[in-house]
Amino acid sequence: MESDGDPVALGQLLRSRRAGLSPSAVGLPPGTRRRTPGLRREEVALLANLSTTYYTYLEQGRPVRPSEHVLDALAAALRMTTAERRYLDVLAYGRHDGVGPAAEGGRASVTPTEYLAPGVVDLVHRLEPYPTYVKGRRWDVLASNPSARELFTDWEARPVGDRNLVRWMFTSDRARQVYLDWEFEARAMLGRFRLAAARHKDEPSFVALVAELRRDSEFVRRWWPRHDVASIGSGVKKLRHPLLGPRTYSHVVLQIADNPDQTLVTYRVES
Repeated sequence: MESDGDPVALGQLLRSRRAGLSPSAVGLPPGTRRRTPGLRREEVALLANLSTTYYTYLEQGRPVRPSEHVLDALAAALRMTTAERRYLDVLAYGRHDGVGPAAEGGRASVTPTEYLAPGVVDLVHRLEPYPTYVKGRRWDVLASNPSARELFTDWEARPVGDRNLVRWMFTSDRARQVYLDWEFEARAMLGRFRLAAARHKDEPSFVALVAELRRDSEFVRRWWPRHDVASIGSGVKKLRHPLLGPRTYSHVVLQIADNPDQTLVTYRVES
């Protein structure tokens, strides 16, 4: 069975992480005559207990299929985060859920229409006055309550094709006003979105969105080649409310059980 992954991107990720590690960070002597920063290929191969030739093939993006054991060894050798380890799975196998290889035959090339259950829409509105929205598989905002629209932007007033959270983050002046630490939050959002984009790399709507983001945002053009990824999770953000001014918000992220590609995000003011 052919891999449904992306060996070229996997090679880019390995090179990027290798370049970012010093020998001292992984317990190796500094050595001499290093022409470039970071580890040498043979050093990563040694740390991962692989042959240098095999590791070189991986970096070159050749269509080899690394095992789970190899991916674990590479993640440990390159000091990868949990999110980066998950990203390795996606690039190696095209996985949707991090549990197993994608089904034989690959995914459909046409993006299916997203359906949001009425009960989820009702929950979003019952959580008023806490700002709450649901984002879909491509990070389009599928539902939002009045408090969320007041805090972020009026998603329902936008055309259906212009309700994408990532596009809004990188192309809207309003996003820079709302997020007090915009650059940090934008980079983290792009890292989280990258995992979704890798899982759906062959879908035209994802390909088009990534192309638009790289065309319209200098930050995306600069950050996308770095293959930085981040896990989706709850936490705290500093946001500027149009009426209340700067506030610290805690937020909770919940996966929709009937459609794991959809997540509900709800906020509350902490201070």
